[in-house]
Amino acid sequence: MPLPVWLLRHSVALCLLLLHSSVLLTLCFHHASTSCSKGCYCSEAGAGGGRTVRCSHAGLGEVPRDLPNDTLRLYLDFNHIAAVSAHAFEGLPLLAELDLSHNAIAKLESGAFHGLEERLQRLDLSANRLMSLNREAVGSLRSRANLSHNPWHCDCELQHVVPSLELEPASLAGMVCETAVPEEHAGMPFLLLAHDVDLCNMARRTTDVAMLVTMFGWFAMVIAYLVHYVRQNQDDTRRHLEYLKSLPGLQSKSEESLTISTVV
Repeated sequence: MPLPVWLLRHSVALCLLLLHSSVLLTLCFHHASTSCSKGCYCSEAGAGGGRTVRCSHAGLGEVPRDLPNDTLRLYLDFNHIAAVSAHAFEGLPLLAELDLSHNAIAKLESGAFHGLEERLQRLDLSANRLMSLNREAVGSLRSRANLSHNPWHCDCELQHVVPSLELEPASLAGMVCETAVPEEHAGMPFLLLAHDVDLCNMARRTTDVAMLVTMFGWFAMVIAYLVHYVRQNQDDTRRHLEYLKSLPGLQSKSEESLTISTVV
């Protein structure tokens, strides 16, 4: 029995609608993976998949959010990025090389490199304003890293985090302590300092010494107060006795006592 004409028409319309939706979805996914961020240049994907995205000298103040998800190498150097926010590169599962050098980065938020732990092979953070690294920001990255030419504050935390990264040769001499705990190590290359000095133990010793100095200061203040209190009471007692002696009744009694003692 042949199908009604209206049913055939509806079936054809439904098939066309599904086909149209599939085409739109395909185009959307293709655009998401091939479009390039404003101010950036994106190369064509290579034979192995993945493209190079260059956003150097683009005047960027933050990491772009619309980067192609097949980005393999990303260059964000020579911009004005001041901080790397959490999950900034989470949508880039193929990313193997990341250049953030020559920016104004002073802060890496916790989870800044989340999602890159397995793939990232090279990280360049040189020539920024980083003073410290924390474990939450670096996560479990095992990439080669360039950390040179930053105003590092060399302390226990930095000594714990840096060994988890494979430093490039440029970091051997270029990673210098602008400040340090203790202060006498400022100006030294970090790797040389970290090799010879246990900064964590030094920090504990410094804290212990500071506590002893504080306790001694309080003890000296207590002693000084007690001495002042005793002297003040002595002065008050002396003035009171002098006042009593100056009273007429007491003065005559004193003279009588003196006469009796003379007669005896």
